[in-house]
Amino acid sequence: MERIYKACLLIIGNEILSGRTQDANMAFLGEKLNEIGIRLDEARVIPDVAERIVATVNEVRGKFDYVFTTGGIGPTHDDITSQCIADAFAVPLILHPEAYRLMLDFYGQEQLTEARLRMAHVPEGAELVENDISIAPGYRMGNVFVMAGVPKIMQSMFSKLAPTLTGGLPMISKTLSSSAKEGEIAGDLKEVQARFAEVDIGSYPFMGKGGTGVRIVMRSTDQQLLDHCAEQVEEILKLHG
Repeated sequence: MERIYKACLLIIGNEILSGRTQDANMAFLGEKLNEIGIRLDEARVIPDVAERIVATVNEVRGKFDYVFTTGGIGPTHDDITSQCIADAFAVPLILHPEAYRLMLDFYGQEQLTEARLRMAHVPEGAELVENDISIAPGYRMGNVFVMAGVPKIMQSMFSKLAPTLTGGLPMISKTLSSSAKEGEIAGDLKEVQARFAEVDIGSYPFMGKGGTGVRIVMRSTDQQLLDHCAEQVEEILKLHG
């Protein structure tokens, strides 16, 4: 049986929970991870509270193949993610020599303030993840990958670490749309789902100027199985559409 690799995303930051900032990283990571055969199986948004971050990291790193964090590695007082990761792994937070060199070359001695220098500190034993946008690196600690919250910077970091990840078969999807009502097709869809247990079937109603209806999204790692499932769903939609 094909190995299924699963990942968890931890979105860290009070600004996300308060609504001041809209998260734009989850959709990107979900898509890019799927391309290399890793399923984003869970995502959580947690506040800038040290105890919560440490406890959550320790919980999920034992449950998932990969854990990705975004946010909290900047230069300000509330950027506490790196210290929390160090605490979770029970190691000290250190000034990484290579991170320091990168920051020094980029800013120069006069511009490398104490605040900016915070971004060169990582848990002892961490492997750096390059950042082509603002230089301050992300890093890997075990199966935990720590990245910036700013989408462009996070994407730059992910592009560097992606080749190091091991995945399985990517999920393939197929979508069918119909003017059918969910309540009319629910029973038939349930029967199709029972016959195709390895296909994830989702029903999503829509409403617009053109009228109402439903979109059926089917996902699987097996193209042939997906096609057979879609054929049966299409027959149901034809009966009710």
